[in-house]
Amino acid sequence: MTFSRPLTAIAFLVAASWPALAGEAIFPQGVRIGLAPLVGLVPSKSFPGFESEDESVKVLVTELPAAAYGELKAKLAASPKGIDGIKPETIETAAGLAYYTAETARDGATTVRRYSMILSGGTFSGYVAVQIPENVAKVYTDDAVRQMFSSVAIRKDVPVEEQLGLLPFNMTQLSDFKNVHTLAPGAAIVLADGNETSGFEIAPFMVIGLLAATPPQPDDRARFAQQAATTIPGVRDARITMSEPIRIDGMPAYETRIDATSGKDNTSVTVVQWLRFGGANMLRIIGSAPRDQWSAAFPRFRAVRDGIQPRG
Repeated sequence: MTFSRPLTAIAFLVAASWPALAGEAIFPQGVRIGLAPLVGLVPSKSFPGFESEDESVKVLVTELPAAAYGELKAKLAASPKGIDGIKPETIETAAGLAYYTAETARDGATTVRRYSMILSGGTFSGYVAVQIPENVAKVYTDDAVRQMFSSVAIRKDVPVEEQLGLLPFNMTQLSDFKNVHTLAPGAAIVLADGNETSGFEIAPFMVIGLLAATPPQPDDRARFAQQAATTIPGVRDARITMSEPIRIDGMPAYETRIDATSGKDNTSVTVVQWLRFGGANMLRIIGSAPRDQWSAAFPRFRAVRDGIQPRG
């Protein structure tokens, strides 16, 4: 089939109006999913993803639990016509089959086009959310966004140095943990001998991060620490065995230990929680080990704890 000259010219004009991709996939810091952003979009300084210079066009790139992709597929199998009136489309990407939606919405007084895409990363689900104001929708078109979605790629691991560099504190000791995994870029990190496939609970692991909440008064620290320890995610049947004030690097802190059950295999674990107070944020350090590995794991936990220093 040959195109007429006018039709060919129109095709070239339309193609030229699409913003081109900026090249190979770029991975936001701390994230295992990346993409080739459209020209005019640069890495954001306030969230993992990309945005225009005036911050009106936003592309969020992040990770969700592995089950999120499977749950969407199951819902679509049960409701082929769509979910809540919206039927996701499929798209082939460099990382495999993905589902995406596109809709017109409001952001305050502004009309915007919103897109979301989800795909499987194996041990996680990759997620991309895009928002484009109406006044630039003729440049950043539906077809241009689909082109960007198709460029999505997955990397196996995020370099350890990259993950640690995002944290609001320095970690000088990793105690020979085999895996380092970001829970939330720049907010929380996991050190583990296990992995996402086998599950972290079957071997010693730690979770370190900052909490914005702090006890209003020093006298509230004991109650606060005990409540926090019994609400650690993934821990069941928790029983506090010790909770007392200590000092960590000269700062007031609280150490709480619990015996509990954790993980899909109902592993019997001993867990230690350290809360280090001071300033607007509170450092929370959690170490968990199977009961029969506790004596060897606890010195490793303390070494990591004592190697955490303020940045700057």
